[in-house]
Amino acid sequence: MQKDIVSEALMSRILDRIANEILERYEDTKDLCLVGIKTRGVHIAKRLQDKIEKFSGIKLPLGELDITLYRDDLTTVAEDPQMKAANIGFDINGKNIVIVDDVLYTGRTVRCALDAIMDCGRPRKVELMVLVDRGHREIPVMADYVGKYVVTGDDDIIHVHIKEHDGDDRIVHNIGGQKK
Repeated sequence: MQKDIVSEALMSRILDRIANEILERYEDTKDLCLVGIKTRGVHIAKRLQDKIEKFSGIKLPLGELDITLYRDDLTTVAEDPQMKAANIGFDINGKNIVIVDDVLYTGRTVRCALDAIMDCGRPRKVELMVLVDRGHREIPVMADYVGKYVVTGDDDIIHVHIKEHDGDDRIVHNIGGQKK
C-alpha cells in the first residue's frame, strides 16, 4: 500500500520551519555552511539555502557530497557504481556544517558523510538535517533538524520526490516495500 504523507505545500512549510530553526540557533552565520548528500540531499540543501537567504538576506555556502566511496556495501549497491568527488568549494576548517539528506534510516549514510567531511578538513561542528526520520538505527545517529518523524516497518520504503530530480514534490510511504 502506498500513502502520500507530505504534499508539495507541506514540504515547503517544513523547509521554512527548518530554515528558521537554523537561523534561531545561529545568530552569527559567518561560519555556517550547508552540505547536501547526493542526490536529493543536494536539492534539499539548495532549497534550504534559498529559504535562509529569503529570511535573513544571507546566502550560506553550499557544498555537495558524494558518499559512494565511503559505503560499506559498495559491492552490493551496483555492479558499476558511479563515483564523483566531493564538491565542497570552500574551506570547512573551523566551520559549522549542516549535512542535509532526505531520509534518515539506519544511520550508515550519515556515517559515510561524516567520514567524507572529515577527509576534507576539520569543521568546528557538524549537524544533520533530514526531511524524514523513519527510525530503525543501526548506528547511533540523531538528526538536529527533522522535517517529519514517520513510524515505519522494516520492509517499508520512504521515498522523497524532489521536483528537480523526480518531477514533483511529495513524500511517499510505501508500506510493505512496494517501491514506486
